[in-house]
Amino acid sequence: MFRQLVHSLSPSLVQSGRWSSLVCSTNLTLFSTQTTATAKMSLEEAKKCAAYKAVDEYVKDNTVVGVGSGSTVVYAVHRIAERVKAEGLKLVCIPTSFQARQLIIEHGLVLGDLECNPRLDCAIDGADEVDAKMVLIKGGGGCLLQEKIVASCADRLVVIADYTKDSAKLGQQYRKGIPIEVAPMAYVPIKGKVESQFGGTLKLRMAVAKAGPVVTDNGNFILDWSFPADKEHDWDAVNREIMMIPGVVDTGLFVGMATKAYFGQQDGSVTERSA
Repeated sequence: MFRQLVHSLSPSLVQSGRWSSLVCSTNLTLFSTQTTATAKMSLEEAKKCAAYKAVDEYVKDNTVVGVGSGSTVVYAVHRIAERVKAEGLKLVCIPTSFQARQLIIEHGLVLGDLECNPRLDCAIDGADEVDAKMVLIKGGGGCLLQEKIVASCADRLVVIADYTKDSAKLGQQYRKGIPIEVAPMAYVPIKGKVESQFGGTLKLRMAVAKAGPVVTDNGNFILDWSFPADKEHDWDAVNREIMMIPGVVDTGLFVGMATKAYFGQQDGSVTERSA
């Protein structure tokens, strides 16, 4: 059935690479004969649909694009590379992490930096959670500092995610807490100060394939803050106060930064939210 769908498309559409985005946007009708259980998209397919739509709508010729980090961004970079090849787009890509840098290089895209490109047209990145006010939790992958720096240099921050990242309020679905990147020597006093001032608990993030804590691309530690979920928070004020604690490098709270969010759904559609 998939082959019949591709053959039914015009040659120019197939050659341009836009057919793959079209497949996502048609609610995956090619799966209509399957059972209900198998007709639902996987999370990976939902991520791909969100990423493809964001890239198709925001990435333009002769622009500088920030490339975020995480599993959903992999699909965005793949789509950018498809369009560069099919349409001859001239882009400069700015990475937010070692992972993003490798993705850019592996896909043959032009690698840039903020020293030569201090202003970006857009940045495309994932999120661990997005609330109704477009406040983000980021940093589950440990790249929050460089992600926030790149986002702050972009005219537009575009978020791509699957439906499990869409929440009415922070903490509704994402249970791992808000990451706080800290100078290693200060992690114990910072832990005590945040718990005393705001409640909840902070845990030093431990590494999986090495002994000891996670060390970020910047040589810092990460504290994951499980904040009290039973009260309302002014996240802008909370973020500012935490940033004032000596030794805090940055937080995974992205307040007032996102322009638009795309959420890939189980049925193949993509919902959008604007700031």
